[in-house]
Amino acid sequence: MEYAIRTIGRTCSATGVELTPGSLCRSALVERDGRFERLDYALSAWNGPPEQTIGHWRCRVPAAAMQLRRLDTDTLMAEFERLEDVGHDQVQRLRYVLALLLLQKKRLELEDSRSEDDVDYLILVGTKGEGPFEVRDEKLDAEEIATIQRELIAQLAEGTSPANMSALAAMPEMDE
Repeated sequence: MEYAIRTIGRTCSATGVELTPGSLCRSALVERDGRFERLDYALSAWNGPPEQTIGHWRCRVPAAAMQLRRLDTDTLMAEFERLEDVGHDQVQRLRYVLALLLLQKKRLELEDSRSEDDVDYLILVGTKGEGPFEVRDEKLDAEEIATIQRELIAQLAEGTSPANMSALAAMPEMDE
């Protein structure tokens, strides 16, 4: 039999105070109304296991980077549109990978493609009437795409826009 138990929460079950990333806390698995529920407590609020506890343990609250919020397609689309006029090559690579994500999530559709001076372009439209958008095909291999995708999602989840990162200009150019 499988049980679905959530990961550690963000707030103390006793006080409602936010659990600090990196701090120690106590967790308990309790049965309520025939269901299992995980309760997380700041160490200062732990007074022993609550009633109907099946098990309890000490654990560490994951670092903030581990608690990435899930990015919805509208957030990704807004960033894609915002990066349209940023000319830096590294930002355009990020935008290309963002376009691939949005195509995969069916938020963008491939309308057409074109070639000019041995450079291929994707012509994309948004499913909510946006566009058309022209995105240069960056010819990235799977490893480059995966690396850029991880960096992009981490930046967006932290609320940092790739176009605003001062370190972006210092990033090495990838070979075409």
